[in-house]
Amino acid sequence: MAGGLSRRAVLTALPLTLGLSGLARAAAPGLSLSGKFVQGGYAVGRTAPRAMIDLDGLVLTTASADGWFVIGFDRDAPPTSVLTVTTPDGSAVDERAIALGDFDIQRIDGLPPEQVSPTDPALLERLAAENTRKVAGFASQADIEGFREGFILPVVGARRSARFGGQRILNGEPRRPHYGVDLAVPVGTPVRSPASAIVAFAETGLHFEGGLLLLDHGQGLVTAYLHLSKTLVSPGTYVRRGDEVALTGKEGRATGPHLCWRMKWRGRNMDPSLLVGAGPLLG
Repeated sequence: MAGGLSRRAVLTALPLTLGLSGLARAAAPGLSLSGKFVQGGYAVGRTAPRAMIDLDGLVLTTASADGWFVIGFDRDAPPTSVLTVTTPDGSAVDERAIALGDFDIQRIDGLPPEQVSPTDPALLERLAAENTRKVAGFASQADIEGFREGFILPVVGARRSARFGGQRILNGEPRRPHYGVDLAVPVGTPVRSPASAIVAFAETGLHFEGGLLLLDHGQGLVTAYLHLSKTLVSPGTYVRRGDEVALTGKEGRATGPHLCWRMKWRGRNMDPSLLVGAGPLLG
């Protein structure tokens, strides 16, 4: 990923206090891993405290002080993924097959042209500024372990109106996939935090998203809530699983009232519904 370090570069920087012969004899760190190994899926693992986590050749995160970590697999993840955890005493490797996702084709017509392909210079300038703020929110890397709790649905009584990952065709034009799960509910339905988190972003009035809330559940596992009518929390606030954090709406690029629920980790687009009902992960 952009900004990631190669595993070789990081290993070169490690203090070789044991010498080469000592490093060869050192015990590899333990590694346990569970999750859903599918495009858009996740894994939660435990290893040595603060071990470096290398996924597919890039060092993307470090384990917590207790050794916990989370990783995500993109909607377009390749068929295999290699995880390496490294400490000054050694490394451990876990290679997994990543199953193909099952994605729909979604057609939406009748959208205003400026909601599909904006051309107005003032709007483009506004969109660039909004994107800069959103990128900063998605870059959050809170040192917490909310991802271990298992997730609940963010709204009660919803009908799923669109699955994660569907290819979008807007006003007849093929666009990038839809990276969210759409949950149809009336305007003003309370949105709950699905797991403990730090609020990384909270704004209303965005062009595409309307009201947008970003929650970091630890190590940059960020869930996003779009088309909100109101946000109830401020950036930097710690929220617990089940806390009310926003109210649903139909703001931005939306054809009706619903919550678009998304998840990202280190730029990878994930299916948040895959974590629902998992229970406390790895004990």
